[in-house]
Parts: sequence; C-alpha cells; structure tokens
Amino acid sequence: MPAIPSLGGLRGRNNRRPVVQATPEQNAHVIDCAVYVNGERLPGHFSHADAVAEVRRRRDGFVWIGLYEPDEGQIQGIADTFGLHELAVEDAVTAHQRPKLDRYEETLFMVLKTVRYIAHESPTTANEIVETGEIMAFLGKDFIVTVRHGRHSGLAKLREEMEAEPERLRVGPAAVLHGIADRVVDSYLAVSESFENDIDVIEASVFAPRSPIGAEQMYLMKREILELRRAVIPLAVPLRRLAEGYTPLVPEQVRSYFRDVDDHLTTVSERVASFDELLTTLVDATLAKISLQQNTDMRKITAWAAIIAVPTMVVGVEGMNFDYMPELHWRFGYPMVMLVILAACLILYRIFRRNRWL
Repeated sequence: MPAIPSLGGLRGRNNRRPVVQATPEQNAHVIDCAVYVNGERLPGHFSHADAVAEVRRRRDGFVWIGLYEPDEGQIQGIADTFGLHELAVEDAVTAHQRPKLDRYEETLFMVLKTVRYIAHESPTTANEIVETGEIMAFLGKDFIVTVRHGRHSGLAKLREEMEAEPERLRVGPAAVLHGIADRVVDSYLAVSESFENDIDVIEASVFAPRSPIGAEQMYLMKREILELRRAVIPLAVPLRRLAEGYTPLVPEQVRSYFRDVDDHLTTVSERVASFDELLTTLVDATLAKISLQQNTDMRKITAWAAIIAVPTMVVGVEGMNFDYMPELHWRFGYPMVMLVILAACLILYRIFRRNRWL
C-alpha cells in the first residue's frame, strides 16, 4: 500500500472535489454515503446497502457513511448491513461517552470528544468557554461509519481534503479514522492556546490592585478546564493502542501517523495539567487577596469606631444631669470639651495612619 502523504502538505490546498450529498430517499440523518475505489470517489448516489454491495462486488475499496445524531431506528438498518455490535450501536445513539476504543470481532468502535472554543469579550464575564460534542467511528476492513453529536463536529471539510488527496484514501478506512483523530486533536491544540490567553488575562487581573475579579471566575475556568480534560486525557490510551498494532484493521503505515497524533495529544495533556495547576494557584491567590482585603476593611472599621468612641464617651459623661459636676457652669466649659474631643480624635487618627490602619 502507498504511504500516507505528510499531513503538513495537506493544509492550505484547494479543495478539488465537492462532496456528494445523500439522495432524498436516504434517511435525513445520513449526511453522506460514498464509495471509494483506488482512492477515488465513485460518481453517483448510493444507499448504505448499495454502497457495501458495490464494494464487495468489486472486492476493492471501502464505504464511508456519515451520520448526524441518529436515533436507534434510523441507525438499525446500517448496523444490520455492516454487522455492528448492538452495544456499540447503543453507545453511538445515546452519546455522552468517554473517549474509548472497543474491539468487536471484525470491527472497531472508537469514541472521540470534540471541543469548540466559544468566543467572548472577557474570561472574567463569560458564562461558558468550551462547547463539547462527540464523534463515534465504526471501522471495518471495507467500511467506516461515523456518527456525530454536536453542531461543531462536522467532517465535510475533512472529507473534501481527503478526496483531494486520493493517495491517502487508497490506504483504506483506517486512513479516515486517522484523519478524524488528527483533526480532533488539532482542535484541542487550538482550544488550549485560546485557554492560555484567557488564563493570562485572569492572572493579570488577579494581581492587579483593586481588581474586580472574584473566586467565582476562577471556578468557572476550572470547570471549563475539567471539561477539556475529560476530552483529552482518556483519549491517550486508545491512540496508543492504535499506534502499537492493537488491531490488523490499522496497517503499519497508518500506525506511525497515529504515533504523531499521540505526541500532539501528549502536548495538549501537559498544557491542560499546567492550566489546572495554575488555576489552583490563582484560586488560592484570589482567596488570600479577598481575605487580606476583608482584614484591611475590618481594621479601617475598627479604627473609625475607636475614633468615634471618644466623642461618644465624652458627650455621654457630660450629658449626665448632676448639679455638682466639674466646670458644669463654667463659661468656657463647652469650647473646652469640644477641643478635647477634637484633639483626642486627631491623635487617634494620626496613630492609626502611622500604623496603616487608615
């Protein structure tokens, strides 16, 4: 089999063949159904039954069917035609699965979680940063069935790119599975870079004087990092299995490219781990800053309460109705009391200012 061309050479090329959409009589959840022979897409429209019959009649090529959020009834015909295991079909319909790789007799079932970064004005005001979806893939010797969940997980552009490079499709359906995994992991890299920018903004805000940011923004970011972590970390084992020859359905020349995808995933995993550690540090710093601010506020309140206590005490004593009180009938008694109050307050104010309580 010919080797898969370098992934770097595929980016930036013009798409040369449009994707043929499913016929109206096909189920609405079948986004595309195509037969590829010698790396080229056969012209015309195919149902899933006609497509697999054509491939097995020729004893060459493979079928690639793309589905979008099918229910059990809509996927059952395809499952019967390709002999998909009922447990894997149930997972593909219900979604909300962890990334994994299962082997059922002559088929593989792989789950990948997709992520999309949600643009926002500032991470300190955002309510959501990451949107997740899923791609499930059933891989056989002459077919691959992809099931998507989530609006952002489209594979039409990947199909166009691969059809523009027939030498990739000549390798077989395993090359499609590699292309999907590579695209998903590339999206992880892009999302992690955007996260890094957000964390830089939050870090600057945390250590800025009198910044409005609070612990709730930190916990929001940690929650979104956890969402990304759930997509990235569990995928490492499936990719490593595919790179190490877990199944003959993935030929040797494709395994080396899965190793490259695994390397990229390791980079993302390290970034996510560092983000989580940094956010934990920022949460601690934010809580310490809040505690320090509260302590400062309490000292100010205490200082002003001590200053106000002086006139309160003096006025309280002088206001008692006794006939025999010192200087009670003295002409300058009132001005003297006011001067004593003012002097005492000024002395206390200077003391508190010198000790940075005010």
